[in-house]
Amino acid sequence: MVACGLALASTAQAQQGTGTGAESATGTTSGAIAVPTVDVTGTAVSGAGTLPPPYAGGQVARGGSLGLLGTRDLMDSPFSTSSFTSQVIEDQQARTAADTLVNDSSVRLTTGANGFDDTFSVRGFQVGAQDVGLNGLYGLLSSNRAQAQYIERIELLRGPGALINGIAPGGSIGGAINIITKRAGDDPLTRLTPVFISNGNFGIQADIARRYGAQSEWGVRFNGLYRDGEASIEDGNLRSGLAALGLDYRGDRFRWSVDGIFQRDDTRNFRPQLTLSTAIPYIPSPPDSRSNWFPGTRLRQQDSTIATRAEYDVADWMTVYGAVGYRDGWNEQTFPDSRPGGADALGNFRVTNADYDSYTKTFSGTVGANFRANLLGVGHSFNIGYSGLRQDAGNAYITSAITYPSNIYNPSPLPPITAPRTDPQRASITEFSSFALADTLSFLNDRVLLTGGVRFQNVQVNTYNTATQARTSQYDANATTPVGGLVVKPWQNVSLYANYAQGLTRGQIVGAGYNNTGEVLAPFKSEQIETGVRVDWGSVTTTASVFQITRPSAVRTAANNLAYDGEQRNRGLELSAFGEVTPGLRALASATFIKPELTSPTNPAERGNDAPGVPDKTFSGSLDWDVPWVPGLALNGRLIYTSGSYLTSANTLRFDGWTRVDFGARYRTEIASKPVTLRANLENAFGADYWLTTGTFVTVGSPRTVIVSASFDF
Repeated sequence: MVACGLALASTAQAQQGTGTGAESATGTTSGAIAVPTVDVTGTAVSGAGTLPPPYAGGQVARGGSLGLLGTRDLMDSPFSTSSFTSQVIEDQQARTAADTLVNDSSVRLTTGANGFDDTFSVRGFQVGAQDVGLNGLYGLLSSNRAQAQYIERIELLRGPGALINGIAPGGSIGGAINIITKRAGDDPLTRLTPVFISNGNFGIQADIARRYGAQSEWGVRFNGLYRDGEASIEDGNLRSGLAALGLDYRGDRFRWSVDGIFQRDDTRNFRPQLTLSTAIPYIPSPPDSRSNWFPGTRLRQQDSTIATRAEYDVADWMTVYGAVGYRDGWNEQTFPDSRPGGADALGNFRVTNADYDSYTKTFSGTVGANFRANLLGVGHSFNIGYSGLRQDAGNAYITSAITYPSNIYNPSPLPPITAPRTDPQRASITEFSSFALADTLSFLNDRVLLTGGVRFQNVQVNTYNTATQARTSQYDANATTPVGGLVVKPWQNVSLYANYAQGLTRGQIVGAGYNNTGEVLAPFKSEQIETGVRVDWGSVTTTASVFQITRPSAVRTAANNLAYDGEQRNRGLELSAFGEVTPGLRALASATFIKPELTSPTNPAERGNDAPGVPDKTFSGSLDWDVPWVPGLALNGRLIYTSGSYLTSANTLRFDGWTRVDFGARYRTEIASKPVTLRANLENAFGADYWLTTGTFVTVGSPRTVIVSASFDF
């Protein structure tokens, strides 16, 4: 749950952005923000006010939200963060947030396109789709994926952040992802975008925005999407519908916003994950990326969200805020399984079919205040906040009575399910509550920024037998998670930083496929130590950081139980560069090197081995170039590399690494004096087939995909 400390940006330093398209610049172009007026937090998070302006090139912002600590310029942040803008989302024709986040080497998708959901790996630890925040609140976005059409910014915080972001519903500790929704800009916008995605998926997008009032204080923005047809899987069909409405009011002292989002997807033949046997002599080659080894799957999902946020400047030195949201979501899926045993080295397995339906109902909210002062020459930005989340989750799971022999290269139809489908029944109630305090002190004309804080958290989980509704387990645990951060700027364009942070993870409810299914594992803490340097060269910024994250390891035991076994310690080095290399040439580049070491496993022979499913090297790089001799034409390319990783903690079998290459072009022109933008992108241009893996669970990467669109402004 994210509790965002909201501070007010100085009026002289901020201005409302347009938010009306690919170049929706927001915020200020001034330099570093002084900590006593550091500022904007709930406003930026809610999108109702100012956002940090785009950096040179427009693909990333100069800063972003740090939850309780407010919004910071990148050079003033004691943490490793990135904020991708709507410009890069649109120019790369992202369909979901995942398509943009792979621009960062610390992030990889572990589920394929048109899979059940978008599950990420950040710094070698999983971050599920249910742990993606919406305008600073957890639990309100679809548990499957965040559609790109309503996104203004995608904020990425690397590493655990229990103080600044609170505990996520799924307990992610590798990083935090926050989606900022679009708001109406100062200029009217009416945009229609027909889109085609190979091999036969057609759609139409609408983006309409207006501001009203004597000072344009009222804003309305609507984003809609409908598409239908075969997408990335042979004989598959993806039908998506989306309606997102954002309203906002921006006054001198009072700011308010509300979002309503409705999302419905219906997919025939989606791509679930497959289990590989741990006893195979070698890893089978990945099948064709358009093939489907589980023909007959079906996934229907629907999510409805309403959320609102308000903030008020009580005085020049004090801002109070509050936000609350509710989401109602459900999934219906035909979900096959390759257990028991998993697939062998030749791709043979026995398939069990299942109907797995689920629902979640989530309330999420936060209240707090920010105080700004200068005492004895030391600036203070003091934040206090309370946050809470309640999630009611249920499911119904019915399996086929028989299994069929199958093969990943020549799959069999799914076995029939003879038992009647039943409605999901309550399986768990999860309640989080937390109270947090933090203060940022500024010294030496803001060249030294020292942050300290603590969050007091309570986690309650009750699980229920879905047949009898009898409570099967419960726990009520408390934890205190501190954070400390330091920023030193020896020169105006150089920022040295260090942090210590803890993450808190709710005990996992063991899912299907284990002997201890339904058991609730105990909550646990994770820790991060990080230090780094940033250098702003004017139009290009370079960063380097080293980090260490430790957490208990979750493994499948010999008795087929899910349990914690020792500790996983990920030590890593991250390098990045972004900005405008020369006028008209924009670049994003990053590299991550990780040693995912098992430091104290139960099996002493595995001590020092790599954790399964974690690549030790990843690279992401893209260039976007305005062709100088053809006004309006731009070309782009992207390369994504991921090294191999191990199948199990024994480290005897290793997956091959893979490389994906994307190309794109766009052309901006006018037709009948109206702006038109034509875009074409080719993803996985060379048709590479490769495994995406978390260890024994695997799927294949996205196939070669063509995306063509035309945006018409009226």
